[in-house]
Amino acid sequence: MNTDTLVVHHLETSRSHRVLWLLEELGVDYALRTYRRDPKTRLAPAELKAVHPLGKSPVITHGQTVVAESGAILEYLAEVFADRAQGDLAHLVPAPGTPEHRQYRFWMHYAEGSLMNWLVMKLLFQVIPQQPMPFFVRPIAKGICQQVQDKLIDPNLATALPFIDAELAQRPWFAGEHLTLADVQMSFAVEAALSRPQAAERCPHMAAWLRQVRERPAYQRALAKGGPVIMSA
Repeated sequence: MNTDTLVVHHLETSRSHRVLWLLEELGVDYALRTYRRDPKTRLAPAELKAVHPLGKSPVITHGQTVVAESGAILEYLAEVFADRAQGDLAHLVPAPGTPEHRQYRFWMHYAEGSLMNWLVMKLLFQVIPQQPMPFFVRPIAKGICQQVQDKLIDPNLATALPFIDAELAQRPWFAGEHLTLADVQMSFAVEAALSRPQAAERCPHMAAWLRQVRERPAYQRALAKGGPVIMSA
């Protein structure tokens, strides 16, 4: 393998789908190494620590450069392959100082800084009561997890999702009239949010945004290579 080869260390059903989507949009050649989750814990395999000390995905290697974290990877790729950002990709990073750039910056941080926290907690507190435990502990665990969902997680999601939907009612993409890295960064969170029952009906503008994303050939190629975005129940 060429030492300058770009390698995506891709964990199945994970945030690294964002990276594949962007690379397919830019038409960049890359090697794909797919890692499988532990069938019991659903955690990333230990061999990812040989790529990056955190042992998490997404992570890319590009020659001697190693980049982890979705947002950092997307910005790295947009910078290194800026010459590929043409046509409807010309606004991947809006001009600094513009309203579009302020929106872009907000959504780039909001995806992981706020929204994904609640979505991951929701999944976690639904899964915990299903784990092996003494029978007399299960009702207690179930009750605690339900209280956390009712009093903390669900109220925050009930605020977040209508907010996102209202924002997308005002413009076709997260930062404005054009596709930007913010859309790529938000894609996993929106897929996860709309996988919840009736979520698409309650958030029609998010659903419309996701439909146009899924219709993009590059997104479809990323799915074909990397597999589904969200793990099936």
